[in-house]
Amino acid sequence: MKQTNVAGLTRLYILLIRASIRSSMQYKFNFILGAVLAAFIQLAEFAMVALVLHKFGAIHGWSLYEIAYLFGLITLSKTIYRSFANDVHHLERYLIGGELDQLLTRPVPVLLALMSQNFRLMPGEWLQGGFILGWSMAGMLRDGQITWWAVPPTLFATLTGAVILFAIGLATAATGFWITRVSELQNLTEDAAHTAVRYPLTLYPAWMKQVLLLVLPVGFVNYVPALYILRGELGAWVLPACTAVALLCLYASMKFWKYGLTKYQSTGS
Repeated sequence: MKQTNVAGLTRLYILLIRASIRSSMQYKFNFILGAVLAAFIQLAEFAMVALVLHKFGAIHGWSLYEIAYLFGLITLSKTIYRSFANDVHHLERYLIGGELDQLLTRPVPVLLALMSQNFRLMPGEWLQGGFILGWSMAGMLRDGQITWWAVPPTLFATLTGAVILFAIGLATAATGFWITRVSELQNLTEDAAHTAVRYPLTLYPAWMKQVLLLVLPVGFVNYVPALYILRGELGAWVLPACTAVALLCLYASMKFWKYGLTKYQSTGS
């Protein structure tokens, strides 16, 4: 029975995503322009970092290719999260406008309905993140720093990283059931944290490094896997550890979301 329910919800989710994609593709020019601008902005930001590294060399022993790897990995993980759960990040709008009440009346779990509202293809972010990650790995392959065996664990780290980012985003959004406005908190837990781990954590003071590994475990999205995949440090336990962190974060965030939903005061109350 449980497997049947899961299969039914999966089919429903796919149908809702298809409907969301058809809706977004009604304005093709805006879609294409947005994709091009997103890719250009991200590439321009990385190009500035690349120019600095080209002039001054490595940063704390991390080469341009290694930092590009961190940059590309966090970008792709974030893109997966924001593609499949974009409106989790925008829950504040639903709380203020009363749109969450409409989702509560649907015969599907609220989170599933929320995640399927505005599925984003994000081709610009996919191309930008994939290009930077591929370019960095190609450079390290030429230099002999890594071999082709690094590709599968990199893909795996991208997926576990997406789960971690989703869990952090969901937990942050769930605080809105108490405080309503969560955009400023999201600037800290998501935007600032994502930006921080584009660079090696060795750049930061010890207290900040602990925050990015233990409080907001975004360091497990790219930095910790990179230590093993690129440098052979820490040991083979790294990938199982990242998986465990991802599952633990997901479990905790789902529990927090469900608890927060019981405290929600609808606009009709």
